[in-house]
Amino acid sequence: MENKFDFREMQAREDRFVPGHRMCAGCGGPIAVRNVLKALHPGDKAVIGNATGCLEVSSFTYPYTSYTDSYIHTAFENAGSTLSGVETAYRALKKKGKITDDYKFITFGGDGGTYDIGLQSLSGAMERGHDMVYVCYDNGAYMNTGIQRSSATPMYADTTTTPVGSQSNGKPQTRKDLAAIMAAHNIPYVAQTTFIGNMKDLYDKSEKAIYTPGPAFLNIMAPCPRGWRYDAPEIINICKLAVETCYWPLFEVIDGKWILNYKPEKKVPLEEFLKTQGRFKHLFKPGNEYLIEAFQAEVDRRWDELLVRCGEK
Repeated sequence: MENKFDFREMQAREDRFVPGHRMCAGCGGPIAVRNVLKALHPGDKAVIGNATGCLEVSSFTYPYTSYTDSYIHTAFENAGSTLSGVETAYRALKKKGKITDDYKFITFGGDGGTYDIGLQSLSGAMERGHDMVYVCYDNGAYMNTGIQRSSATPMYADTTTTPVGSQSNGKPQTRKDLAAIMAAHNIPYVAQTTFIGNMKDLYDKSEKAIYTPGPAFLNIMAPCPRGWRYDAPEIINICKLAVETCYWPLFEVIDGKWILNYKPEKKVPLEEFLKTQGRFKHLFKPGNEYLIEAFQAEVDRRWDELLVRCGEK
């Protein structure tokens, strides 16, 4: 695919995720959805799926929706199987000549409905090879139901089910590497991205995912002001720090080949990312330096592992 990017042209495209939703100011979810759908070529049709979660309850109240394309709300656990079923029905009807138009199939789910509750149906859809895109907007917890920890929650994060106190330093476990799990399915396209610069990385990967035949998976870090506890205008800075500290590397896996999309000239210390969020404020209390050191070591380990996978080390 020829890689062209014109920011003005892309942003001038008609919105397929329109105003009227009730997502929080400073939320990464609608930024992710709006820009992923901007990657659809003008005139192309799509069916959009959406697992239960913040995005669903805030963008769909029957009979109203913020999506201009055909839209299906699914349960937490079956976004992958729902869209794979629709894609299969579409191919059958097209083969019989009952449908002539071309459609793309894209479904969105938060990390709770993707990393955890919906992992089985997602894995099945990817393994079967359906021509669809699954987009995870990863805000690192079950935000819709009260900021409970998920397997996407980073270590030491303060959540309502891993509360910080005299006997707890937050979530003790590390974050699941879902992008690597999806890559292990040997699907044509997997990518990890977030909101930086002029959204070129997000747009390019969305376009590749949508127009690569077969199953594709996008993992997009989409910060949550309520759960992460930051001021709304800080979202882009937080995303930039996540990339510059290598907490959230930008990479893609194309037909099994791992490609690193960005390598910081000088890796920023992880604490610069952590200090932007209230969920990590306990890490900066005297005596807790060892927690930041442990977190930094985990980020360094994963970064080195990624460099090896990408042939950079």
